[in-house]
Amino acid sequence: MSSTRGLATLLLRKPLVPGRAAFHASAPAYVKVGDGIPNLDVLHENSPGNKVNLATELVGDGIIIGVPAAFSPSCSNSHIPSYINHPALPSAGQVFVVSVNDAFVMKAWASSLDPTSTSGIRFLADPSAAFTRALDLAFDGRALFGGSRSKRYALVIKDGSVHGVHVEPDNTGVDVSMAGKVLKGL
Repeated sequence: MSSTRGLATLLLRKPLVPGRAAFHASAPAYVKVGDGIPNLDVLHENSPGNKVNLATELVGDGIIIGVPAAFSPSCSNSHIPSYINHPALPSAGQVFVVSVNDAFVMKAWASSLDPTSTSGIRFLADPSAAFTRALDLAFDGRALFGGSRSKRYALVIKDGSVHGVHVEPDNTGVDVSMAGKVLKGL
């Protein structure tokens, strides 16, 4: 009985992203060019009480970078530093890094990567993976990370809508979402 009620709730809930079904009968088709940013108050910056809604925060141009885990070797040694150190970063607009971690971990990670905050990159926690799931960019990371995690990606945002999608085909690799490829031509 409760499983029937759970399925009915899932089928009847409103989609988190307008125009996208809340229930997938087939493999999800992740965020695509032309989509809006999910309008959710689920991201945290520096503390759980400081919520950020990227749909209202990022209305112009910018980049949303998704990573599987703060402090992981690829994220800390190459992916995010490729943005922090890229000469075209200032022309990219607002830049946000989102990870399925808590706000305290993201704050500590930001301090370790950009101690003086000179890059302007903002680090946001997605503790329940709600934002990541709304983009259809979550994967089962139990084997490596203990739970649901974000695929590694970069979304180029123009006028509040997705203009470019760069998702690593293997979820965690470091290639198509690197700053050199994403910022090229901005």
